[in-house]
Amino acid sequence: MGCFSGNVSRVANTRIFARATNRGTQIIVYQMEYTAGSDVALILPLPTPPDIAPDAVRFPSLSGYPDLFADIDKGFPLTRNAPTTKQATHVMTHEVGSFEASFVPTQKQLDALDARFRIPLNVWNQLPEYSEFGFAVFKLRAGTNTVQPLAVEFPTRNPQLLYFPTLDLRNDQVTEEANFDHDLFCQARAGWLRSYDVAGAFVDIPRAQELLDAGERISRMTVQGIHPNSDILVGLKT
Repeated sequence: MGCFSGNVSRVANTRIFARATNRGTQIIVYQMEYTAGSDVALILPLPTPPDIAPDAVRFPSLSGYPDLFADIDKGFPLTRNAPTTKQATHVMTHEVGSFEASFVPTQKQLDALDARFRIPLNVWNQLPEYSEFGFAVFKLRAGTNTVQPLAVEFPTRNPQLLYFPTLDLRNDQVTEEANFDHDLFCQARAGWLRSYDVAGAFVDIPRAQELLDAGERISRMTVQGIHPNSDILVGLKT
């Protein structure tokens, strides 16, 4: 699942890690399997503040740690499903491992992208809640692939909420419900299944570019089946 330009026939085994930092930013690490007949873009709406500068968003490279989520899984040796739930003027492009990533500050600027890598504005207009979001754009190759973990750190407009980009938008269609196949992970007290130990016990923190807090446990929730087509938000407890 995700927001894709172009024709994507299959998306599965989506894994998302999220963490809030003490810098007023949020980290998202995203990995999935997909099948596409031509090059496409994965577009992640981000709840950034208005008028954000493109260089305020960074894309750490995890090309040296393709098995990050396999290591995160090691924190849950007796895995079971936890409860299922429900303005800038230019674009900066980053070469991150085997793909190209960029931050687009506004919906209007999405129209400046190559037609292969954008979702038309008339589609976004059906989702007015994203009218003031920024967008991380990851250009992906055609074929059947498991992407390396994609990472982005961005200033968040609401530090009290942890944001998981689970909206499903593909083939220029917006549906009320979507078929979820997600494992969600976070370092927050979310009431989910907790890892047996802190992240540093089973994740190589330097290889993970310090995106995980070595001294905190990881929480996990599996979301599968048909659910309302929307993002998932977790309130952060203080």
